[in-house]
Amino acid sequence: MASKPHPPLMKKHSQTDLVSRLKTRKILGVGGEDDDGEVHRSKISQMLGNDVKFAIREPVGLRVWILVSAVAFTTMALMALVVPNQLYEVVFEEQLSTTSISVRLYGGALLSISLIMWNGLYTAEKVIIQWTLLSEACYFAVQFLVTSITLVELGSMPRAALLLLLSRMLFLVVTLAYYYHLGRRAKKM
Repeated sequence: MASKPHPPLMKKHSQTDLVSRLKTRKILGVGGEDDDGEVHRSKISQMLGNDVKFAIREPVGLRVWILVSAVAFTTMALMALVVPNQLYEVVFEEQLSTTSISVRLYGGALLSISLIMWNGLYTAEKVIIQWTLLSEACYFAVQFLVTSITLVELGSMPRAALLLLLSRMLFLVVTLAYYYHLGRRAKKM
């Protein structure tokens, strides 16, 4: 038996057929509002979740603050590693009586913190930025305490050390303010 030739298939252009597109989107379950009131544009975004709700509203100047901190930490680390005696003399206005290894270790620690700061500068994740700011705040608090105890032991208050203490307190307050602002929950509109 001879087979009948089939009529040529007509291609349906669903891109231009509005009713067909709406039916397809309804079957897929996209395009309408979900329980949270969000409209998903594709099934993939619906399955993976909408990352817009996870996006953070950064406080004004946060990235500039992290950049300034990263540059400052890197600069201080390199100074402590390359010229440890001069760095100690500038802050405490006296010669370093012991070996410079302790100042160089301090420089290595600062370099590690600066790497954290550089990483925090280029990330978009709220948790990483918060941990970066918390690390910075802990450093400033510890440095303030250590410098204060050292000045009490030395029995002197050099102007450079006093300036260092005041700057560390200011940096601690600014860092904690940014940390607090990032930790607040965004208000739903």
